[in-house]
Amino acid sequence: MRALMGNYADMLAEFSSNLKQPMSFLADEWTDVARWQAETRAAVTELLSYEPAPVPMDVRVDRQYVSDGLLYEHISYAQPYGPRTEGILMRPENAVGKLPGFLALHDHGGFKYFGKEKLVALADEHPILGDFKREYYGGRSWATELAKRGYCVFVPDVFLWGSRKQLLETLPEWMTGKAGKHPEGSREAIEEYNNLTGNYETIIAKSLFLAGSTWPGIMAYDDRRALDYLLSRPEVDAQRVGCGGLSGGGTRTIFLSALDDRIRACCCVGFMCGFAETVAHRIQCHTWMFHLPGLAKLMDLHDLLSLHGPKPTMVLYDSDDPLWTLEGQQHSDAQLQRIYAKMDASAMYRGRFYPGGHKFDVPMQEDAFAFMDAHLKQEV
Repeated sequence: MRALMGNYADMLAEFSSNLKQPMSFLADEWTDVARWQAETRAAVTELLSYEPAPVPMDVRVDRQYVSDGLLYEHISYAQPYGPRTEGILMRPENAVGKLPGFLALHDHGGFKYFGKEKLVALADEHPILGDFKREYYGGRSWATELAKRGYCVFVPDVFLWGSRKQLLETLPEWMTGKAGKHPEGSREAIEEYNNLTGNYETIIAKSLFLAGSTWPGIMAYDDRRALDYLLSRPEVDAQRVGCGGLSGGGTRTIFLSALDDRIRACCCVGFMCGFAETVAHRIQCHTWMFHLPGLAKLMDLHDLLSLHGPKPTMVLYDSDDPLWTLEGQQHSDAQLQRIYAKMDASAMYRGRFYPGGHKFDVPMQEDAFAFMDAHLKQEV
């Protein structure tokens, strides 16, 4: 297979092979998990470069109703910058006592017009969402399915998606061109928006880097703020909270579970591969939202996720996923097994491979739900 950098591939391969990655728990110096986590999280937080001044959340409940045995709450809260975050909270209507909580993290999907709606069953669902769910989620609204199993599930929008998306009317006209010529909410307008904002990602990443911040920094902040909200709910058992998601949701899972000890169990889907293999063969497939300058000098992607250890960690891999090479996924799986073994917690890591392309289909969802039930349904 020809490398993406062509006749400069050897240069990148040498760069990768020379990386010491001293913050990997597999480095000889690390034996104390708590000390490693504290020092490594501090180093990653510094790279993220996003620490805005605190602002009140100013939570509002915009809608509340019961559907198919679940109580739905459409809520919103303030952020330091940009539009308010909107999210949907679901729990069984007649639930009694404390419930396990779960933060369901939506994907990238080349689809920024909607965020939370990709994972939730809604009576007024746009037809384009049905098509999307059939392609990537087996036709299922998986966050709703998890709520039906007895969880309090919160699904928030993240920076640049849904309620947090870029408003075209605020951008220079040379960027937006003739955007807006289709009726708002039409399939044509949604597809046009998704295409335009996909092309706009490089400008966002460059702007954030040169301004001294990072996209992953804002993303991780948004998700930790969503976790703050979920844990504020009186029906949620703070000792039994998980998170997970596909693709971009897998990216979000990695950063959130790595940096925040309040996450008890996590499931990363369709987003795990060593950096060297990604650089050589798959970098063209990936969004700027997971590029954190300097991270590769400290650790690999699987090392970052392992900061969640020794708590329960699941990674679901698609063997034919075009976003990754199979070899790169297998390497990360093997490294995670080694890391958890060094932590004396081999039983806490579960990696599973499934046939097919990039997806989180029903069999994968059922395996993830069973994993969460095993680790979150029992009182800690």
